[in-house]
Amino acid sequence: MQFPNESKQAEQRRVDFVTQLIEQQLQETSADIDKAQHERRQVELNFGANTRANYIETDDIIETNATLQQQRQLMTSAVSNEEILQHKEKELHALEGSPYFGRIDIQEAGENDTLYIGTASLSDENGEFWVYDWRAPIASIYYNGTLGTVKYESPMGTQNVDLQRKRQFSIRQGHIDNMFDTNETIGDEILKNALGQASSAQMKNIVATIQQSQNQIIRDTKSELLIVQGAAGSGKTSTIMQRIAYLLYHSRQQLNAEQIILFSPNNLFSNYIAEVLPSLGENNMRQVTLQTFLARRLHGLKIQTLFERFEQEQTTFAVSTQQIRQYKDSVEFAQALQKYAQHADLSSAFTDLIFEGQVFFTKKQIQDIYQQLPQALASADKFLQTKNHLIKQLQHFLHEEEQADWVIDAIDNLSSSQYQAIDQQEHLEQYSSQKQQHILARYLVKQHYLPVYDAIYNDYFFDVFQLYQHFLSHLQPAAITPSIWQEMIVEISANLERHYLQLDDATAILYLQQLVTGSGQNQRIKYLFIDEMQDYSALQLAYIQNSFPNAKLTLLGDIEQNVYAHDTLSQQRFYNLTKLLPHKKSTLITLNQSYRATAAITNLAKQFIPSGAKIQAFNRSGKTPILFSGDEQELPNFTLKLAQQQVQKQRRVAIITKTNQQAQHLAEFWGDHAQLLQEQHTKIPQGIVVLPVYLAKGLEFDSVIGYDVSTFNYHSDGDCGILYTIATRALHKLFFVCGPQRATIFNQVKPHSLIFKKF
Repeated sequence: MQFPNESKQAEQRRVDFVTQLIEQQLQETSADIDKAQHERRQVELNFGANTRANYIETDDIIETNATLQQQRQLMTSAVSNEEILQHKEKELHALEGSPYFGRIDIQEAGENDTLYIGTASLSDENGEFWVYDWRAPIASIYYNGTLGTVKYESPMGTQNVDLQRKRQFSIRQGHIDNMFDTNETIGDEILKNALGQASSAQMKNIVATIQQSQNQIIRDTKSELLIVQGAAGSGKTSTIMQRIAYLLYHSRQQLNAEQIILFSPNNLFSNYIAEVLPSLGENNMRQVTLQTFLARRLHGLKIQTLFERFEQEQTTFAVSTQQIRQYKDSVEFAQALQKYAQHADLSSAFTDLIFEGQVFFTKKQIQDIYQQLPQALASADKFLQTKNHLIKQLQHFLHEEEQADWVIDAIDNLSSSQYQAIDQQEHLEQYSSQKQQHILARYLVKQHYLPVYDAIYNDYFFDVFQLYQHFLSHLQPAAITPSIWQEMIVEISANLERHYLQLDDATAILYLQQLVTGSGQNQRIKYLFIDEMQDYSALQLAYIQNSFPNAKLTLLGDIEQNVYAHDTLSQQRFYNLTKLLPHKKSTLITLNQSYRATAAITNLAKQFIPSGAKIQAFNRSGKTPILFSGDEQELPNFTLKLAQQQVQKQRRVAIITKTNQQAQHLAEFWGDHAQLLQEQHTKIPQGIVVLPVYLAKGLEFDSVIGYDVSTFNYHSDGDCGILYTIATRALHKLFFVCGPQRATIFNQVKPHSLIFKKF
């Protein structure tokens, strides 16, 4: 057959037909969903009537169980059918208005074929595909191939085809705005159109503009540890969201969204990306921040946040504190903790187990059990055997307690409602009266001593805080004096008295507890994603990985956006992760092409960082950034005036400060003229917003104003990364404002890349 639709008119006729097909299937699917919901409700109504238990006669019991099983199967089938139809409806809505964005003409085994690529598959009642899902194996040709011989991976192995045409479309509301043939991965015109649009309240699905290097990340199913180092605006986060969508498509029978977890930098960012997967017809994966993850596991303690630590270090950061921080962030500290945990003597960390104000198991009893175990055993194995021994002793005690007088009295004093509640669980009517008496005694004893079992199960006989201090006391980092190190240990003890822990100590304690007890791991998670990985210490990454031992890891970040680091981070930091995380197959991919901002903004921003020469700006035109300086007293008024000028033309204007304190001060000063953006916000509002730089990470705005870039505010090496982060939040316009003394780094930028003006 010949390749069809050579003209735009012919292509538009095809779009019209596909649009009608989508509308027809939407109507049919909506009717099918109504029918499925009605059937499910009928099953629910019949469930109770058909499953009344009859346990009087043996035959009745067998019949009742068979009926129960049948009704459960009917319910499962009804719910599953409804979910399948709802998923189809989502996919059809995703195709509405813009059914596809790409076309490939291929020749395979002498046969010509034309395929159209969209956000979901679409076929008619005869099984003919009108649109192929962008995640389908053959669709990779669109992203990876230039004209000529192209390979792609299919379930049958590597396939070779001859790619004879690649066509790209811009379709809106069923109308082709633009189409052209190209030999490139994705043509510049499509990209410029997508990137030139105004910012949105939430991240958009942009599968039409996936680049070849991004596609390599998206479709990687073999790496156990995938590290993505990407320049700001290189599409790291959107690529990862598309990777999650691809994995859910690729492994639909073995993987669901509940088995994927993403660590995001903050809750504002989590809300920002929340609509990407649903727009691709997939359920959202689990999301969590590091702070939430730690706080859930350390009940009753206030855990320092990354934000709080950053704010604190802006006012006071002694050399000794800096040295301790750097050591605790290092791979060496993480490895020292791992080594200690392998054969730590846990005896001193055991504690009395108290029940109803009395000691149930003494510290000495627990120590004796532990010390009788073979010394060659690893700490985690010895702990588990100690725990199991305590449970056996408890079970023996409970068995003897069943004969106690208080138990007999409790049985005699059971109310009718209490007896019925026990009967529902134990089905007492099946047994003789003597057996019923025994079951009741066992039930009451178990319920009474359930807190003891819970205490053993949850390791309440073990003081990990004491063990952590013991670990620290046997360390002596070369760069830190013994007296300073000892003061730090004393401070930790004082913090614990106040129910407070610093961030690095909280992580170390939880990781140590996990290593020596063998508990606290989630075996169900299959894929773990960590965004902004440069903000995580080696210890934090090791702890998170150990918490999800069966998960493949994808870590992404930008070493230059090191907002929380006091000094510039080394590129070697990412390579060191492969030493710490025990994976067999690791891959490092670097994305140096920046797409978000105009070329003028990117070419300025990359001058702020050591590795800037490697960053490639996308050829999108825009105005040269401007730095305004003037009277410091007038700085807030001038900044607001500048923002108000910009918001007349731009949808979202962000004034980005270094600290939250500065952002709050400006918001209070400006009143209703600007909105303070905080972590709990679910969307980025239109208009003028003011926010600290650490909340701006990962976000983008039409116009950005970097506030008070003075020598007083930006003076350390680490501040260069902050300025780079601020600059790369801008899509179209970038400004800096300060008093009379601008930060020295601005004196080093190339001529014509930044305009200096007075206000």
